[in-house]
Amino acid sequence: MADHTDVLRGIQKAPHVQYPVLTPNLQGFQDAVAAGATEVAVFGSASETFSKKNINCSIDESMLRFEEVINAAKKRQIPVRGYVSCALGCPHEGQIEPSKVAEVAKRLYEMGCYEISLGDTIGIGTPGSMLKMLQRVMKEVPIDALAVHCHDTYGQALPNILTALQMGVSVVDSAVAGLGGCPYAQGSSGNVSTEDVLYMLHGMGIETGVNIAKVIEAGSFICNALSRKTNSKVARARGTARCDVSL
Repeated sequence: MADHTDVLRGIQKAPHVQYPVLTPNLQGFQDAVAAGATEVAVFGSASETFSKKNINCSIDESMLRFEEVINAAKKRQIPVRGYVSCALGCPHEGQIEPSKVAEVAKRLYEMGCYEISLGDTIGIGTPGSMLKMLQRVMKEVPIDALAVHCHDTYGQALPNILTALQMGVSVVDSAVAGLGGCPYAQGSSGNVSTEDVLYMLHGMGIETGVNIAKVIEAGSFICNALSRKTNSKVARARGTARCDVSL
């Protein structure tokens, strides 16, 4: 987070594209806006332990911080997206009750977040647990205001996303080459790869407006820059996103 101002200022921005910035508190929001952010995001948790380790406060304390950010954003007419971590399991508490996820999601939505992204932070969820969690959350938050954010630690990201799509969710978070992850979720893999999500969606006849070849190309670039192998099975199968280093 320390260098997000430099990152944001260094992006050559395209019209009609949002570049949201994670803002855990009011100071972070002010820094992001000063750097040119036109959308921000707050990130809470359905797990008390994870909340304390990730953002150093309880769930209730985090909501007070987020309320400050959201109120400030409203005054500037800046949209705010909300995240709920550990929606399908916590590295410290294990199983998380769907009712807890629904409670946190509802609070964020009622504060003014236009969309709530439900995160399987450690990638432990299955289509069954995804189904139960979404059924409960949908009682509190409209389906068109929900998104899913799946990690592929146990190889369940795509099945979980498919389940969410079948329930009416139409927004999916992903990362080029399957990069990302959380330093406070030991053992979890990166986010589900954008390439793999696109391949599945296109195979289902869903128009995304995204050029998968260009995404694979971007994945190859960033993997080489980071000296890492791609986590995308599609990129590996096509053989176009290999790193130029020996790992």
